[in-house]
Amino acid sequence: MKNSSFKIKPYLYLIFACVITSCSTLDELTKFDVSYDKSVTIPSITPINFPITINTPEFDTNTESTFSINNTTKSLVDDIKLKEFRLTLTNPSTEDFSFLEILEIYIASEGLEDKKLAWSPTPIENDSNVLYLETTDDDLKEYIFKDSFYLKIKTTTDEVLTEDHEMEISTVFTVDAKILGI
Repeated sequence: MKNSSFKIKPYLYLIFACVITSCSTLDELTKFDVSYDKSVTIPSITPINFPITINTPEFDTNTESTFSINNTTKSLVDDIKLKEFRLTLTNPSTEDFSFLEILEIYIASEGLEDKKLAWSPTPIENDSNVLYLETTDDDLKEYIFKDSFYLKIKTTTDEVLTEDHEMEISTVFTVDAKILGI
C-alpha cells in the first residue's frame, strides 16, 4: 500500500501544476487592449516656469462595440488599467521633449473627479521626440465606460517656445473581462 501512494504523489503534483498553468493561461485569454490616440498642441505663448493646463479634445470610447468585438460587455469587465502612455513630438520635427520641466496627465469625464493618469520623472531629461510616461495602476473602468473622456495636461516649460509644439498622445488600456462568461 505504501508503494502505490508514493507513486501517486508525483502525478498529483503534475496535475496540480497543470491546473495552475491552465488558470493563468485562461486569465490571459480574458484580457485585451484598447488604444486611444489624439493630437494636442502646446502653444508658443507658453511662459517659462509658469504652470499651464491644456485640455485635449474628447476621446470617444466606443465601449459597446469594442467590448462586443471582444465577446464581452460592460457588466463582465473586472477592471481597466492603463498599460502605456506615450507622447510623440510631431512638430517641430527638429525638437525634443527637453523643453518640458514638469508633466502630469489627468483623465477627466463628466460626473467624475479628475484622476492622475500619467506623469514624467522630474526633471525631464529626454532628448528624443518620444516620451514614455509612468502610469497609475488604478482601475479606470468608470472613465472608459463613459461615452467619452478627455485629458488634462498640466505642464511647466523651462524654455521659451517660439512655435507651437504638436504632440501625438497614444494610450493603451488593458481590459480584464470575463469573455463569454468565463
